[in-house]
Amino acid sequence: MLDKIVIANRGEIALRILRACREMGIKTVAVHSTADNNLKHVLLADETVCIGPPPSTESYLNMPAIISAAEVTDATGIHPGYGFLSENADFAERVESSGFTFIGPRADSIRLMGDKVSAIAAMKKAGVPCVPGSDGPLGDDPDENMRLARDIGYPIIIKASGGGGGRGMRVVHAEASLTAAITVTKAEARAAFGNDVVYMEKFLETPRHVEFQVLADTHGNAIHLGERDCSMQRRHQKVIEEAPAPGITEAQRNRIGERCVRACEEIGYRSAGTFEFLYEDDEFYFIEMNTRLQVEHPVTEMITGIDIVREQLRIASGEELLISQEDVRIQGHAIECRINAEDPNSFMPSPGLVTLWHSPGGPGVRVESHIYSGYKVPPYYDSMIGKLIAHGADRDAAFARMKSALSEIVIEGIKTNVPLHQEIFQHAAFQAGGTDIHYLEKRLGLV
Repeated sequence: MLDKIVIANRGEIALRILRACREMGIKTVAVHSTADNNLKHVLLADETVCIGPPPSTESYLNMPAIISAAEVTDATGIHPGYGFLSENADFAERVESSGFTFIGPRADSIRLMGDKVSAIAAMKKAGVPCVPGSDGPLGDDPDENMRLARDIGYPIIIKASGGGGGRGMRVVHAEASLTAAITVTKAEARAAFGNDVVYMEKFLETPRHVEFQVLADTHGNAIHLGERDCSMQRRHQKVIEEAPAPGITEAQRNRIGERCVRACEEIGYRSAGTFEFLYEDDEFYFIEMNTRLQVEHPVTEMITGIDIVREQLRIASGEELLISQEDVRIQGHAIECRINAEDPNSFMPSPGLVTLWHSPGGPGVRVESHIYSGYKVPPYYDSMIGKLIAHGADRDAAFARMKSALSEIVIEGIKTNVPLHQEIFQHAAFQAGGTDIHYLEKRLGLV
């Protein structure tokens, strides 16, 4: 077992990793910027190393500084959390070549799945259903591109192979706009990702976002932990997640889950990962794989009783999965609200001093947050300051517990999106379940 690890992240996920390490008797090293001296996990870690000034490029994205911190503290592994360097294949490679264990997938898996074109090819080979598309990069022949689009059927979407997070995408509704859309998307992709390869897919107009959690060890064992629905989004950023996904049958879960497991086995995947799908008209279409821990992993933990971070640490230590697919049981329902330091109407970030923090509680309520009364939210990083999770015997029970928890939570001194969550939980469409990925933006008048 790893005996000491560097937590190469900040905020609530860094605290989550630290807590898992404490349970397992693993010592922790918190690396942090000068803006994060008073983060909760920094105050609780066994050792701390300041790795640079507030800008992420000079601290949390500074590979040499993070690896040096592991060297000077005699750590044996590095956990990247999510965001920052978590899906950077070069970082994973440098960590391993420096003699440390990267607590995540191998670099070649990150590269394979980080390129959307190669990822789709690998998924098709494994039998994972994909969105009808160009089956490869688009060339420079406009007539051929128009033929492809006609065969797929409008509307189509042009996507950057190296894109993500909603960037590098353009929807085309008519042939007259196609060539210009490809040219502009290529230019944007080159500027944003250093890679101007783009491809074409059918644009699904009212899909849901349903994703499958997987775990795979280094001994050839892989399992899935069921699915999550992450359709409540704004500008491609998830707002609320739940598990299991409303309306997904056990037969569908088993069919797609088994294909995700097969894909893990075929590409030699290790650690935790998530297969993301668009779901429309009872069909699943693969869009990408996140080769890291997900923000929304707690809802899966709540319905399966499996600690995903603990499993990541065990897998990185070379141990086999202790559970088989037959051991995985879905029990009840869980919902997660992402709590952001932002204006609930304009969505502008709201950094500043938290003058009062009161955490909600009660049966089935879980809070993942690094804030406390007197903590100053810095302006340099993502606005998420916590996650509120509620679990119940069924979806109605989880809903009731979440509404109660949202009424109890107190965060003063800064603005948060708690009022937005309270409003969403009054929506009849959300209460019924099965809203598509465009629902929230339409409701808010953003589209």
